Amino acid sequence: MTDETPQAVTAPETAPVTAAPATSGSDVPPDRLAINPRSPFFDEEKLRRGIGIRFKDVVRTNVEEYCISEGWVRVQAGKAMDRKGNPLTLKLNGTVEAWFEDLGEGAPVAKI
Repeated sequence: MTDETPQAVTAPETAPVTAAPATSGSDVPPDRLAINPRSPFFDEEKLRRGIGIRFKDVVRTNVEEYCISEGWVRVQAGKAMDRKGNPLTLKLNGTVEAWFEDLGEGAPVAKI
């Protein structure tokens, strides 16, 4: 045994955490996102934040998938299903804007 007295362990001092600027890359939604977990464009973390979509100057809440750079959204076609039980979707072309809803009013908008 040693005669050394144990030293109290203290947490290292850290710099204060500051909020990222409103235009950082993490505050702008991705160019393409889908709500279907089987899609390669599915991202659960981003979907949990809530995505707002404006398509042709109208806010849409029924978007299944979107692509800002190509200018389209996929929406469900009524209650129709394919043979595997997936909803049938329509691809609509037009201007698409997306933002994270958890940032509130004045959130940065991803658009072309």
